[in-house]
Amino acid sequence: MNTPAATPADAPTAHATTAASVTVGPSGEPSAASEPAVTASEPAVTSSSAAAPAHEAKTPAHQSDAAAGATVETFPAVEASVRTRRGPVALLAPIGSLAVAIGLWYAVSYLLLAPARRFLVPPPHQVLQVAVLDWTHLQPMLQALALTAQVALAGLAIAAVLGITGAVVMSRARWLERSLYPYAVILQTVPILAIVPLIGLWFGFGFTSRVVVCVLIALFPMIANTLFGLQSVDRAHHDLFTLQKASHWARLRKLELPAALPAIFTGLRTSSGLSVIGAIVGDMFFKQGAPGIGTLLDVYRSRLQSEDLFAAIILASLFGVAVFALFTLLSRLAVGSWHASGRS
Repeated sequence: MNTPAATPADAPTAHATTAASVTVGPSGEPSAASEPAVTASEPAVTSSSAAAPAHEAKTPAHQSDAAAGATVETFPAVEASVRTRRGPVALLAPIGSLAVAIGLWYAVSYLLLAPARRFLVPPPHQVLQVAVLDWTHLQPMLQALALTAQVALAGLAIAAVLGITGAVVMSRARWLERSLYPYAVILQTVPILAIVPLIGLWFGFGFTSRVVVCVLIALFPMIANTLFGLQSVDRAHHDLFTLQKASHWARLRKLELPAALPAIFTGLRTSSGLSVIGAIVGDMFFKQGAPGIGTLLDVYRSRLQSEDLFAAIILASLFGVAVFALFTLLSRLAVGSWHASGRS
């Protein structure tokens, strides 16, 4: 039997069926016959991508400007949001730690000590009632603390002047540092109690000897931190001053000392606490004249006045914290606008 020939009307259908079968194979993958269509479309893609470099050449600059503008606009809002979230945490953390400390104090008084031995660690409310709320007990403590504050501040001021001056001298030449720095280390390592008798023989047993003890204890941090700050100035800045033929005094006044301010304030914060310790130690050993808080601590200890003893210790500690906070505030005002140590 002969197969009938395809009519012209049937030809497009047969062509379309053939094209469909060639375009999509049985596996769903395009066959080789479809590649010419893809290849034919590639010049259009290539032509459009060829025009892209001219457009992309402008894109990085515009994107960087937009990113910079977005950074400038969003940074204050982000910083304000961070500070807002940080505020309650910064306030609640000290309060929480204080509550934990008071709770531990009560636990030691009532759980670890028998009632007959509770005078060794009296509970907080008893210290408050007996020593703080009673003016006859509180007044001598405040008067003694005022004298101790004078000793501590005088010793800190002298230690700051001597420490900064000594560090500046050592920074002028390496041989000066090698000659003088070991003596500063000796002052730090010699036990103060071992030389207290010599201090009493040389300076008496009054206010002057107490100040000397403060200076000896607070001097080394000032020397070490100031010297570190002076020697940490960027070499490129020194080269710039050398090109300008700046004198040694101009280099020190305009470059080294301003760059060393963060380190100097770090030394002041450290020495402020040490000067308070030195003043209390001096009060205990040099008892001529008006009593300081250290003298009262020794008296309360000998008389077993535990409530007064704890109250005096707390007052001395609060004074040390106040001095430290004062120099932290001064550091923020002086270097907080350009150095991270003043903003921490």
